[in-house]
Amino acid sequence: SNETKVGALTAVAITVLILGFNFLKGRNIAETSDELYAVFKSVKGVGPANPVLINGLQVGKVAALKEKDKNLSGVIVTINITKDINIPDNSVAAINSDLLGSTSLEIILGDSPNFIKSGGTLQTVTNPGLLGEVKGVLSPAIDNLNKTLASLDVFIQKLNTVVDPNTSNNIQGIVANLTRSSKSLESLLNNQTGMLAKTLGNMESVTGNLARNNGKIDSTLTNLERTTNKLSNAGIDEAIAEMKSTLKHLDNAISKIDSKDGTLGMLLNDRKLYEELHQTSRSLTILLDDVRTHPKRYVNISVFGKKDKGGALKTALYDSTATRGNQ
Repeated sequence: SNETKVGALTAVAITVLILGFNFLKGRNIAETSDELYAVFKSVKGVGPANPVLINGLQVGKVAALKEKDKNLSGVIVTINITKDINIPDNSVAAINSDLLGSTSLEIILGDSPNFIKSGGTLQTVTNPGLLGEVKGVLSPAIDNLNKTLASLDVFIQKLNTVVDPNTSNNIQGIVANLTRSSKSLESLLNNQTGMLAKTLGNMESVTGNLARNNGKIDSTLTNLERTTNKLSNAGIDEAIAEMKSTLKHLDNAISKIDSKDGTLGMLLNDRKLYEELHQTSRSLTILLDDVRTHPKRYVNISVFGKKDKGGALKTALYDSTATRGNQ
C-alpha cells in the first residue's frame, strides 16, 4: 500500500540521515570503541573528529566536547579509542599542534601495570611549548629590568635638584622610552597570536617531529651507507682475479715462445734450423722445375722417342726462395 511505501521510504531516509550525520562528525557506527574522558582547562583548538595519537599512531578520535560546569572551569573531552590497545591508568593526555595549525590529542603512556577501563578519565598535562619556555626564561629578566627602572626613576628624582631642567627632561624621556619598550616586549611575549608565538610554535613542532622520527632517520642513513658500500665493492674482486689469471696465462705463453723448447720457439730462435728449411725448400723447387723441363728423364713412356740426354738443372727456372734469401 502507499502507507507502507511511505513508511519504508521514511525509515530509509532517517537511516541515511543518521549515517551521513555521523560520517560528517567523523564517527563510524559499525566500529566498536572504548570511551575515555579528559578534562582540560583550555582545549586550544581541539574539536570533534580530531585524531588521538599514541607514539605518533592514530588510535582514535575526539568524539565530543562539553563544558565541565556553568562557570566553564574546564572542558570535558570525550575520546573514542578504536584500536585494541592497553593504556596504563597513569597515562596522561596533552594537546599538540603542528606547523599547519592542525591540532591533535596525544596520550602519553604511563608505566602502571593496571590499565584504564572504558569510561575512565585520563589525567591531563599542559604542554607549555617552546614559547612558554622562552617566556619563562625572559620573565625574570623583565622583572629585574622593571626593578632597575624603578630604582633609576628614584635616582633621577633625586638628581632633579642638581641638574638643569633640560637634562632632567632628557633623562626622564629616556626612562619613559625604556619603560614603554619593556612593556611592548612583555606584551609581545603574552600575545599568543603574534608572529613570534607562531614562529616559536612552528619551531617546536619541527623539533618534535624530528625527535619522533629520529629512529627512522638513523635507519635510512644506515641503509644508505650499506647500499653505497655494496655499489663500491660490487664485482671488483672478481674482475681483479680474472685479470691476474689472464696476465699469468699470457706471461706463460710469451715465455714458451721466447724459449727454444717448443716448435714456435725453435723457429723463432734457431737460425740453423731456419737456414736448413730454406735450403730444403730451394732444392725442392729446383727438382720440380727439372721434372717439368725434362720429364723424359724421369718417366720414359715414349714408343719412338729418344731418352733425354740433357743435363740436370742446377738452379730453379724462377728461384723465388733464392730471391727471398738474398733479400
